[in-house]
Amino acid sequence: MDTQSIKNRFGIIGNAPALNHALNTAVQVANTDLSVLIVGESGVGKEVFSNIIHALSPRKHNPFIAVNCGAIPEGTIDSELFGHEKGSFTGAVDSRKGYFETVNGGTIFLDEIGEMPLGTQARLLRVLETGEFIRVGSSKVQKTDVRVIAATNRDLLEYTQQKKFREDLYYRLSTVPIRVPSLRDRPEDIPLLFRKFASDFSERYKTTSVQLDSAALQLLTSYPWQGNVRELKNIAEQISVLTTDKMVTAETLLRFLPQKENRSLALLPVSGGVPSTDNNNATGNTERDILYKLFFDMKKDMNDMKQMMFEMARQQNFTPSDPMAMETLLPVYNHEPNTSITPSYINNNNNSNSINPIILPHNDQHEDVEETLMLTDREKEFINKALKKHKGRRRDAANELGISERTLYRKIKEYDIKE
Repeated sequence: MDTQSIKNRFGIIGNAPALNHALNTAVQVANTDLSVLIVGESGVGKEVFSNIIHALSPRKHNPFIAVNCGAIPEGTIDSELFGHEKGSFTGAVDSRKGYFETVNGGTIFLDEIGEMPLGTQARLLRVLETGEFIRVGSSKVQKTDVRVIAATNRDLLEYTQQKKFREDLYYRLSTVPIRVPSLRDRPEDIPLLFRKFASDFSERYKTTSVQLDSAALQLLTSYPWQGNVRELKNIAEQISVLTTDKMVTAETLLRFLPQKENRSLALLPVSGGVPSTDNNNATGNTERDILYKLFFDMKKDMNDMKQMMFEMARQQNFTPSDPMAMETLLPVYNHEPNTSITPSYINNNNNSNSINPIILPHNDQHEDVEETLMLTDREKEFINKALKKHKGRRRDAANELGISERTLYRKIKEYDIKE
């Protein structure tokens, strides 16, 4: 079966190279019994890839079950996966088979594997290595033949360093890793997906299919789509139901996009007539967020650059012929008590032809270090507030701060922030 036939069969739309590579990998590994780890952001369609692997495998006529590890309480997940004996815990009024027993000979898809408790991870590792498991409350070892496909939107390697995920289980699961690209990494597929969703919803609701003008199409392509395909489908459905004019403009599209991303997009120049916002408060908030992000990322480089310039001036006796050049490159001023502030390159005799660069005093250097430390504390404060606001959910906190999850992890470790 060729790639296009598989796309048609499973409803996959797009021709981005990253998507095709992930699909080809899934097809190649389907005929084996290797464990597969599917990695990708929420909403990219990881479960579809698990269905493809099972449907093209020799197990295709045997059971397939998808289990969301993040949706099962920690106290019952062992029972759900491996079963339990009667009376093994409160409420266990009967013996029960777990998924690894009922799906024997088939495939089990463990979604959000990063949310699995450490104790359950140890049990899963034993199943993967020996095919053996024990029901909760039992001492009898049972055998099973189940292929495991796992998926996560987390950085499991980062989790292993934080002792939240077993390193041996990570390498056992990721025998064949498949990375499903996010929607913003394949922008050429966004118009195709929107047209398909709009067509489907027009048939469902018996309406005319909506279309996008050129400016709206460009806006749709440049939007970051944090919710990926799932978010795009929701937006297409809203537009199909709620718009009266079936030719959608950029201004109309902006009303359906989430407010936070809407403000950010309004600041970006887009050809084709995308309107800019007149909301001063929204603009101010966005500019503030951008400035904070840029400053946090660049403040260390700026301090290093200033120090390098001061050292060059000291070692090479740097004296530009144009007084304004010194003012531009080294805006250092004398701060003598009870005197007016005067650029340090001006001679006390007011002779414009005599330029005496002044090296930054030791006290001023000390003040610069203290300012940097204070700003570092400010950054730590912002991270603490974001984590508290989102109740420790790092992905949401990172989105609030405008940084990546990996950067947030690094900052938490750097500042030793206790969650």
